[in-house]
Amino acid sequence: MGYFLAMHRVMALVRPVQSTFELGIAAEVFGTERAGVPRYYEFDVCTEKPGPVPTTAGYAMSVTRGLSALADADTVLIPGWSPVDAPLSPAVRRALLRAHARGARLVTICSGVFALARTGLLDGRTATTHWARAAQLREEFPRIAVEPDVLYVDHGDVATSAGAGAGIDLCLHLVRRDHGAAHAALVARHMVMPPHRDGGQAQFVPAPPPEDELDGLLEWAGGRLGTPLSVGDLAARLNVSQRTLARRFAERLGTTPGAWLLTRRVTEARTLLEETGLPVEVIAARVGLTSVVNLRRRFRDQVGTTPGAYRRAFRGS
Repeated sequence: MGYFLAMHRVMALVRPVQSTFELGIAAEVFGTERAGVPRYYEFDVCTEKPGPVPTTAGYAMSVTRGLSALADADTVLIPGWSPVDAPLSPAVRRALLRAHARGARLVTICSGVFALARTGLLDGRTATTHWARAAQLREEFPRIAVEPDVLYVDHGDVATSAGAGAGIDLCLHLVRRDHGAAHAALVARHMVMPPHRDGGQAQFVPAPPPEDELDGLLEWAGGRLGTPLSVGDLAARLNVSQRTLARRFAERLGTTPGAWLLTRRVTEARTLLEETGLPVEVIAARVGLTSVVNLRRRFRDQVGTTPGAYRRAFRGS
């Protein structure tokens, strides 16, 4: 005997002037029907004052639903908040708090975090936003632990993402959490997107003036992942101390040499799992992680699943 799986209701709360890209991200992931892809979500939009809502693209969109639409939403999504210093009206604040209190998931893309922050629900928690707004978020809301160097932060009941592109990563992450890696990979493939980027991955922030020797080092190391490459080897390549190398990595990439090297190895392993049929033990050796056990451990730490499960999910899509 079959059973009925209720659709997960995603409601985007928009406001003038609404960013079309951030809203489009949510609509693409949760609201677009695709042949051969099971549909698990219903998507709609609402606004405080129904009617024409101006957008950043220069046209107005007609939004017919008001704040009462949040009453039965499973996920409430705020796709940007412009200008970021726009106050949260008492009605919107009450609607968001009521939705959260009854168990709805509250999600923001980019500057949408400023609206969620004004509810107080992020106090004492970590959150992120676009790197260019991180300092402003930290200054205005000192009770929030702002993490400017990650793509998204998910606490289960609330989730925030960095710049607009990172909103895609967060939305796909939520699909993965709701319906598994295989379904998320299927949606990602239709969107021609990577099936998974971990939330802890750094944002692409403007780098200091290029240092040719560091660029050359990264290219050199990337071509030698299959060797027992160490941080000492990287420092020796540039003829600098490991401390100096660490400082340059921190200034240029916002990470440590060891963390960069490990992430680079795991990234290469993901590529080989996606594009080849090589056995996992061969991949482990080819990316310099030496053993299947080490590859599995590092892969799970960074990707949240095993190499075998990742390959099955990707191939299954």
